[in-house]
This record gives sequence, structure tokens and C-alpha cells, in this order.
Amino acid sequence: MPSARVTTTAHRRAPEPHTHRHAAATACKEETGPLNPALLRTFVEVYRTGSFGKAAQRLRISQPAVTQQIRMLEERVGVPLFVRHATGSRPTPAAESLARDAEGAVDALDFVLQRYFGTDGPARPLRLGAPSDLIGERILPALADMLGDGLQLRTTLALSDVLLPQLAAGELDVIVVRVRPRLTGVTALPLYDEECSLVASPELARTLRPELVAGGAPEVLAERPLVAYAESAPLIDHYWWSVFHRPAPSAPDVVVPDHRAVLAALRASIGIAVVPTYLCADDFARGTLVPLLAPEIPPITTMYLATREGDAVSRPQVAAAQSRLLACGRGWN
Repeated sequence: MPSARVTTTAHRRAPEPHTHRHAAATACKEETGPLNPALLRTFVEVYRTGSFGKAAQRLRISQPAVTQQIRMLEERVGVPLFVRHATGSRPTPAAESLARDAEGAVDALDFVLQRYFGTDGPARPLRLGAPSDLIGERILPALADMLGDGLQLRTTLALSDVLLPQLAAGELDVIVVRVRPRLTGVTALPLYDEECSLVASPELARTLRPELVAGGAPEVLAERPLVAYAESAPLIDHYWWSVFHRPAPSAPDVVVPDHRAVLAALRASIGIAVVPTYLCADDFARGTLVPLLAPEIPPITTMYLATREGDAVSRPQVAAAQSRLLACGRGWN
């Protein structure tokens, strides 16, 4: 007869006190998870500079972000690390102790990043993003002298909704966009005002009824396909509100994310579009495209030059590119 297996739990010996402490520590570790090294990096900068604001500039993030990270670290260690006062921040004894152990580790990590990725090295290429027509027609000519002096440049050709998150994430250094950025940690300056025109080929323009268009009735325009550089058709919508005081008649029929491709579609009489006037100057002169209307006050869109907070102070390449583009922008329209 096989012997019965017996398991006894009622009289199991209680764990030693140190086992309780180990279990509690393990539970705490599992609850909090690994520490984000960025918190220590921010802590060291605040400790060294004696200021949340100066640390934010050196780290190229916003001051509220520094405050939040220090608060997260204080919650993790369970004690205050800094005492804020009128002229800066004073470390507590706990911060002094933590800094002695953390500074070396943070500096070592910075060295590794600099050695393998060149995160802040002067030779790192400037990463610039803008719509493709702006890169080719305006930005590269404006930066020509800097490029001749050795500036290395890497460009990203994309629309505003793609460029803004990349700038905020640190993947780009400078962007030029057709919408006002409203992101924490991003600084935006007006670059120039871009005039827009409602454009079509001469062949398509002849099929429209000028008396209705000239009389302020845009219904006839709704009968023609709309070509846009973005699904949201921001220039078309802006033009309709500015000139006709109503929303655009419909979603675009053709979307190509490059204004030069939009112009190619217009030359082929595919439809009508609202495009930056400066891009049409040669076509107007040759007669390959014509403006459909001549508003007394042409609609304009403000272009913005955006960088991350602090970059224009701490990175000479960003500051120089920003200054050059702003200077050139004063002559653009």
C-alpha cells in the first residue's frame, strides 16, 4: 500500500525577523521599480547650479519639468532634498549625502553618452525639420554661409504635426512650422508672414464663372476638386474664412505633402489650391498658373521658428541658426 504524502502547514516555524525585513524591502522594490537615471541627472544639475531655473537651462527642459522630477525623487527617497528660497535652492543634508554618491555615476554616464553618441559635442550635426518647400526654397539658401563654414546639417522633411513631437522629444534641434507650437518646453518665435493665393491653371480658370467668384459667392469653387498639402487643409480653410467668412466647402480631393507637388497638380488642371504666393511667382510670370481672386487684403499665415527651451543659450549651433533664419525671415513674405 503506497504511503500517504503528508504536508503540514499549521505548525510551520515563523520566519526570522530579518526575513521579514528582507520581504518588506523586496516588496518595496517591486512596488517602486527601477529608478529612472534622468531623475539623478536632474538632481545633480540642481545641486551643482543651486537653482531649478539654471538646471532647466543646462538640461534644455522646462523649469516645471525639473520641479516635477525633483519631487518624484524626493517621494522615492522619502525626504526633502532642496529648500527653495528667493535666490535659488539649498541642498538638505540628505541631498549632500546623495550627491556624494550620485555625482560620479552621473558624470560617468555622461561620458559614455558623449563618447558613443556625441549628445552635446560641438561636431554633432544640426538637426532641422521643416516642410520640404521651405527647406529647398528658403532655409538652405539662408544657411548657405554657415554650411560653407563647416556646419553639418541633417534635415527632416515633414509637416507640423510630425515635426513638433520630434522636437519635444529631442530628435530635432530646430523646426519651422505653419502652426504656433503650444508644447511645454518648446520656445517659438514668429519667423515671417506667408501670403497665400487661390490658384489654378488658366484652362481650369476659364471654366469658372468669374461673376459668381468676383461677387463673393464661392459656391462655384466647390464644384472643382481641391488639392491640399495636408488632410486638414489648413491653408484652404484659412483662406475661406479670411475671404469668404465661412469654412471650406469640403475635405480635399487630392492630398500631396509638398507644395511643389501641389503646383504640379495644378499645372495639370487637376483642381484648385491655396498655396504660398512666393512659390507661384515664376508660374504667374510664365502664365502656367493664375490667381483666381485678388483680395484687397491677401490672407497670410504666420510661420514659426521653434527650439527647445535653453538650446539657443547652451548650444552655439542652434543659436547661430536661429539668429540667421530670423534675420533672413524679415525679408521674406
